[in-house]
Amino acid sequence: MKNKKGYQSNASAIKPSSIVMYIDMNSYFASCEQQDRPELRGRPIGVVPFDSPTAVIIAPSMEAKKFGVKTGMRMFEAKLVCPQIIGVSVRPVLYRQYHIVIMDILRSYSDDVIPRSIDEAVMNMSSYRLVYKDFPALARQIKADIKTKLGEFVKCSIGIAPNSFLAKLATELQKPDGLVEITPENIDEHLAKLQLTDLPGIAKANEKRLRMIGINTPLEMRHASEGLLRKAFGGVVGNFWHGKLNFVESGLHSNPFRTMSATRSLSREMRSSKQSLDSMLIALCTKLEQRLVKQEVFCKEVSFFIRYLDGTGWDTKIKLANPAQDGLELRNYIKEKMEIFEAEHGGKLLFNDRMRSMGVGIQNFVTDKAMQYSLFDNRIKHDVLRKAMYQLKDKYGKNSVRKAAEMFEPKILRDAIGFGSVKDLDASDGQLNQYMLEED
Repeated sequence: MKNKKGYQSNASAIKPSSIVMYIDMNSYFASCEQQDRPELRGRPIGVVPFDSPTAVIIAPSMEAKKFGVKTGMRMFEAKLVCPQIIGVSVRPVLYRQYHIVIMDILRSYSDDVIPRSIDEAVMNMSSYRLVYKDFPALARQIKADIKTKLGEFVKCSIGIAPNSFLAKLATELQKPDGLVEITPENIDEHLAKLQLTDLPGIAKANEKRLRMIGINTPLEMRHASEGLLRKAFGGVVGNFWHGKLNFVESGLHSNPFRTMSATRSLSREMRSSKQSLDSMLIALCTKLEQRLVKQEVFCKEVSFFIRYLDGTGWDTKIKLANPAQDGLELRNYIKEKMEIFEAEHGGKLLFNDRMRSMGVGIQNFVTDKAMQYSLFDNRIKHDVLRKAMYQLKDKYGKNSVRKAAEMFEPKILRDAIGFGSVKDLDASDGQLNQYMLEED
């Protein structure tokens, strides 16, 4: 069957009973700051990890974006296009507190809410069709609730569609404070206005692949065969793209942790001494320790990277003979690799004042119940003690107990948050990590 534009209909893939709502907070970090600090309202601001001309802007406000300020710009670059921009130091706890309120609002309307990041969430409303007759009206109510609970400067764009990909795409079509519904009847009209790179997940490389086989627009991509898309993407990814654009749901579930990471940009002060850099490494490993303990898992692989101001870097990956959970143990594995490299390269120091950022990643997890200990292994005592320490933190506050290694330079250990690290904040299963909502 062909539609009125002459394209072959994919009616067999359409699931008209499915309804998904995607909530995307607008300029989230900056909006939280403007809501909390009235003197910043209506002014171009850039949220930064530290106060420095070289600091990378984590989130520009909507006013700053109008001047061309973008995420990832350094402050001195932003001032070239927007001289009046104000740098605002990041406050992770504030954004987490607002996130909890937003999730509570969404869960008051649906039991099936999945946080995608600190500023995005998806609601599966398919089983609520008999409860809510008008989903755009529900979206407007959610916006009103956010305004009532948090304030008028915290805004969101909401997309409604038969699957989560198209619902997310709908949030991109109208910002800020947008509300767009994509349906089988109007999808072609929306896609006809877009370029290939407007689709989430299609960058220049994929655009080139598609153009090589004669697909030049999202509309042509939607109506291409699965076989042609498989050819463009080199396999099963083509099937996924065909499904995404034809109402098939492939991503509406919450994944367990596959990887965990902690990264930090470094100010001039932080990179001023080897002790400060080592304290930052301890801080990153400690953040991962917290998450490992909270999730009751151990890791079997550790990775570490350094990025320098001149664009170069150093990376390493370590496979552990014994699964680890202790932050200092992770740090020691990394330091050992660094020392080996430095010895092999004539004493060249990896930690130096030219560092721009560093990050630690862990993966390949095993649950604490699957851990195997030797009869003569003292590790079990340390693991039990660590768990007890975090139980005390949960009860009396995260600063009630600290390791000695965390006390060398407490100012350096100030918290940082990434857009994607929210699973520890998901209280839907009672696993809220309360000390993530406490100030350092």
